[in-house]
Amino acid sequence: MSELPSGTVTFLFTDIEGSTKLLYELGDAYAEALAEHRRVLRDAFARHDGVEFGTEGDAFFVVFARAHDALAAAAEGQAALDGGPIRVRMGLHTGEPLLTEEGYVGIDVHRAARIAAAGHGGQVLVSQRTCELAGANGLRDLGEHRLKDLTASERIFQLGEGEFAPLKTLHQTNLPVQPTPLIGRERELDEVLALIRAHRLVTLSGPGGSGKTRLALQAAAELVEEFRDGVWFVSLAALREENAVLPTIALTLGISQPQTLDEYLAGKEALLLLDNFEQLLDAAPQVAELLRQAQAVKLLVTTRAPLHLTGEREYPVPPLADVEAVELFVERVRAAKPAFEPDEHVGEICRRLDNLPLAVELAAARTNVLVPSQLLERLEQSLPILSGGARDAPERQRTLRATIDWSYELLSDEEKQLFRRLAVFAGSFEIEAAEEVCEADLDTLASLVDKSLLRQTADGRFFMLATIREYAAERYGEDAGAEHVRRRHAERTLRVAEDAKSRHREGFEVLQAEHDNARAALDFLVDAGEAELALRLALSFGDYWFVRGHAREGRRRIEAVLAASEDAPAELRLQALTRVAGLARVVGDAEAGQRHASAAVALARELGDDAALAAALRELGDAVVGTHDYERAFVLYEESLAVARAAGESTVATVTNLADVALAAGELESAIEYSRQAAELALGPNADTARAISAFNTASALIQLGRDAEARPHLRRALETVLRLDYLELVGWCLVAAAALAEPSDSGAAAVLLGAADGAVEAADVTLGPAEQRFRELTLSKLRDRCNPGDLEESLRSGRELPIEDAVSLARQYLD
Repeated sequence: MSELPSGTVTFLFTDIEGSTKLLYELGDAYAEALAEHRRVLRDAFARHDGVEFGTEGDAFFVVFARAHDALAAAAEGQAALDGGPIRVRMGLHTGEPLLTEEGYVGIDVHRAARIAAAGHGGQVLVSQRTCELAGANGLRDLGEHRLKDLTASERIFQLGEGEFAPLKTLHQTNLPVQPTPLIGRERELDEVLALIRAHRLVTLSGPGGSGKTRLALQAAAELVEEFRDGVWFVSLAALREENAVLPTIALTLGISQPQTLDEYLAGKEALLLLDNFEQLLDAAPQVAELLRQAQAVKLLVTTRAPLHLTGEREYPVPPLADVEAVELFVERVRAAKPAFEPDEHVGEICRRLDNLPLAVELAAARTNVLVPSQLLERLEQSLPILSGGARDAPERQRTLRATIDWSYELLSDEEKQLFRRLAVFAGSFEIEAAEEVCEADLDTLASLVDKSLLRQTADGRFFMLATIREYAAERYGEDAGAEHVRRRHAERTLRVAEDAKSRHREGFEVLQAEHDNARAALDFLVDAGEAELALRLALSFGDYWFVRGHAREGRRRIEAVLAASEDAPAELRLQALTRVAGLARVVGDAEAGQRHASAAVALARELGDDAALAAALRELGDAVVGTHDYERAFVLYEESLAVARAAGESTVATVTNLADVALAAGELESAIEYSRQAAELALGPNADTARAISAFNTASALIQLGRDAEARPHLRRALETVLRLDYLELVGWCLVAAAALAEPSDSGAAAVLLGAADGAVEAADVTLGPAEQRFRELTLSKLRDRCNPGDLEESLRSGRELPIEDAVSLARQYLD
């Protein structure tokens, strides 16, 4: 594909009119006619320097650097199709879209699509901007039209003098003009449209700022042609009395006395969009009666809580997808700064705001004084900065706090108390946790879900969006029992974590779900001076932090707890020192690893705890390996073995480490023997991990000895095990070995695998140990001798960006 032009470009969108009907009419000849249509149009586009950047079904999306080229291509394409069975509608629009790796995004893309959709087969429609640039010769002015994107009307021109039915633009509606087209939401829009077509009462629910109204407006606009008597927007935001709902609907429809609303709507086919119903839920029975009386009327309702009526179909409006949130942010900024280009901070800003449309728009408004990096720094507390929205927006939507205030004030006293207390959960939580920690009852909890202040995950856990939780936390100070609730939360988190730890890797999923809660609980316990409980909680997460890519955080957390726990039981401090030594080592700080491990050895000797001493000596040996002092490491490991054997403790970890240091020192036959011994010793809950490491070490040594065929089954076994254990660091090790196996036959694949190994290790937030680093460097050296430097770097970069599942699939090709 040719390079996509940037700057001012002209879009040409095409679509076949009545393609489904045509398929039935032409039968087997349809495929041939469709192919001919594609050939003809592509030839026309190419002759005028058009670049095809997408297709969807039988539609083309083409871009031109010059407007007159786009117009000429459209004219030539229609002329070539004239008289044939396929009739194509086309739309042209010129603008300055954002060009990303995924293609074009922005308002101008939406506008081009809407202009094309307004036409009929054989018709070419042109926007005023394109007309001005291409020249009005041959263009007929069709006047101002409101398109279904709901933005301000557009003057539309037609190429040629052909006669067609009226354009498919908005009529029979009072839907309000919107400043911009709907960003993204294609999937949600399709789902809402399907619901409205199938049911008479559809409610869009969600928290304030989630985009319910904008999605509902777009759905209504799409349906205008399907309702003979129109689509009507009824704003209820200003109402507080339930008896005002029906009179407001009547006023919107222009009904005058003595005719009643029921009489007016009898027999009419209409769609009523009732916006902001949440403060009027007591009026729900009146709505039900209206639907009963007016059998051809349908209702689309936006609300923060469902109406709970028979036949109601609720659609919870989700946050935007990541790419949609970024697009929305960019569009809002460009309204004031047309040259704005997003950087890596924009995506993080949107994620920090849960991709909530109102929050994203309010954040974008702050770019008048803050660049994205500054804005991201200030979003640590988002509510104070998210203000200053559009002056013509409702007051409660000009700041995010005011929007959430609106929902909060509609709660009962019991709901308010529970809402505040649930802010104690930093992450998701189970219903039993809410009951135990916050004294929640099921009805009140369900009501908060109904009112869109709580959400549920697919597995039934509850959570708050970050911005809503921040608001609840601010209100938390109003609760006299706040400190007691925090303590209950910390105690429960500790109990759950210790139970999960006792189940070893089976408990990792529980620890992952409770990780955010553990962070909050640790902060509370340290601040409260609860050193022993803090150490117990940190140690419960030790293995999880080590294996699941949180080594840096784990190190920081345990060091902070140790600094505040001089009076904690020595046995706990000893465990913490040993654990933090390992965490420091795997992130590349061998000096800190030695310092912590040495302190652990001294404390273990002081306490006379031989089991702990064996572990501490082993950890000190690991840290010494990081300084490449292999001779001293061997001495420490041998001492650890002797102490462990005397105490009747397992020696599998130490023997495994002896294999590792042998590899680092290049003593490959010794590494194979130590690995064999370690595999035989592996018993108990961590046996799979020990055997996987032994299998990897064996494979590594065999490959370096040139015995690839012997190595493959060992490496295959290691890879499959660490994938099952979700041990990303060890997956990275296995990819290094796979790269070595691939190198003799396919240097390109080997380089990609080596890059993928780097990516996996980086994602695990650790560094390669000396043995694995030595293995990597041996393979990389061979690749440098065989590959062009530029090609090698490109392959390494591609591998680093390769999804881990794709890298594993590539690796498996060299393990058979």
